[in-house]
Order: sequence, then C-alpha cells, then structure tokens
Amino acid sequence: MKNITAVFGGLAMLAVAAVATPVQAETTVGVVNFLRMMEEAPQAKAAQAKIESEFAPREQELLALQKEIRTLEDKLAKEGAMMSEAQSNKLEREILSKGRELKRSREEFRDDLNIRKNEVTSKLQRQMLEATRALAKEKGFDIILGQGVVYANESADITNMVLERLTRDFESGKSK
Repeated sequence: MKNITAVFGGLAMLAVAAVATPVQAETTVGVVNFLRMMEEAPQAKAAQAKIESEFAPREQELLALQKEIRTLEDKLAKEGAMMSEAQSNKLEREILSKGRELKRSREEFRDDLNIRKNEVTSKLQRQMLEATRALAKEKGFDIILGQGVVYANESADITNMVLERLTRDFESGKSK
C-alpha cells in the first residue's frame, strides 16, 4: 500500500509540475555588424574627417622637412666636389641633423595620431553600443549579438536600423 501511495504521489507531483511550468515565449534575437557601422556611420566619417584636418598641418610640416632634406642631399651630390671640406662637412651634419629631426617628428606624429584614433574609436564604440541598446529596447529584442556570429539570417541583422538611428542622432546633433 505504501508503494502504491508513493507512486501516485510521485505521479501527482509530476502532473502539477507539468501544469505549473511556464510556456516559453519566443526569444527575439538581433545581430549587429559593428565593423560595418564603424565604416558607414556618419559619426565615424565625421570623426575621420576631423582627424585628417587636425593632423594635416603636421603632415605638411613633415613633407616640407623631407623635401628640404632631399634638396640638401641633391646640393651635396652636385656641388660637394667643388665645396671646401669644411663646407661639405657642415652640409653633411645639417643633413644628418635634419634627418634625425624628421625621424623623431614622424614617430611623434604617428604616436599622436594613434592616440587620437584610439580616443575617437572608443567614443564611437560607446555611441554605437548605446544606439544598439536603445534600439533593442525600443523594438523589443531579447538578445543582440555582435562579433563572433557565424551565421545570421538577414531578418535578424539590425545593423541597418542601428545605422539609421546613428544617422538620426548625428543629424540632430545628439552625438557629434
């Protein structure tokens, strides 16, 4: 009798558990291509243009110094045989000095440019993440996937919607 009661009790508990289990709602998943957004978002294009204009004067200075060195080297090659030893040595030292200056300036330029690009990239990534999160909440997505997606159906790819949101934000001045 104990065994039959235990079996019926167990079956009753299973029935209650089956009835009490909530029905799983459909999960809405979206996929975002952040690399594409880094290329196509108006914020990214504006940031690239700003960096180019910000660093253009220094780049022109480097080019002018490089041209000056080339001119001095040409002068030494053409007129070096006719110069006195003192004049020739002075010109060689000037070329070496300007060469060192050019090398140092290029390294500083490259370092400053990389630092600035990293700052801009970090800001853009935050803006894209915020826009993606806002869109996900607005459209009722449960999960948004980014890098590392092996396959995504076009209907799951919300990159275009996020780009539209970024464009709207950019045009409204919200995220320049």
